[in-house]
Amino acid sequence: MPSKNNLNTPIPKLRIIAGKWRSRVITFQPADGLRPTGDRIRETLFNWLSTTIDGARCIDVFAGSGALSFEALSRGASQCTSLEQQGAAIKNLYKNASALRAENLNIVQADSIHFLQHSPPDQPFHIAFVDPPFSAHLLTQTCELLNSGGWLSHNAHIYCEMEAADSSFIAPDNWEMLREKVSGDVRYCLYSRVEPKS
Repeated sequence: MPSKNNLNTPIPKLRIIAGKWRSRVITFQPADGLRPTGDRIRETLFNWLSTTIDGARCIDVFAGSGALSFEALSRGASQCTSLEQQGAAIKNLYKNASALRAENLNIVQADSIHFLQHSPPDQPFHIAFVDPPFSAHLLTQTCELLNSGGWLSHNAHIYCEMEAADSSFIAPDNWEMLREKVSGDVRYCLYSRVEPKS
């Protein structure tokens, strides 16, 4: 039987900011490394993507709470593939997708790095969200796999989130930084991909 403290602990919630699900709430369970992108950062990010999100095919490489996936679909993305390894997070993704009737959300339980290495896509994605657990230091490797493995369309947009103090991230040579901001201890960037010359 759950303890009294567990019963009284509020379930973490996030609000979808804009689009067809505006002001709808998604819930999630706390987990190690789970750090949902906050409202202010999400609002800035999707302002940056306002001219490209409609009809876009998206991939959320470390989906976690699903905040970026659901926000993208709410704002007109045609499809989003959400990768997540933790079972509790997967259950919550399915629960929230059902509540929102998000039929164009493809939820995949997998280790993201292994998935990118071994499961090439049928079609490339127009937008990628890359927000791994900060302590895992996976950002550079993930972006290299996305760039070289056929995951990204020509001129795809890639969102990256990292610790503000982390200077270790190296973006692929053919990515152009379009935007960059720091909010508290988080640095977040938007890149555009240029097809490498053969």
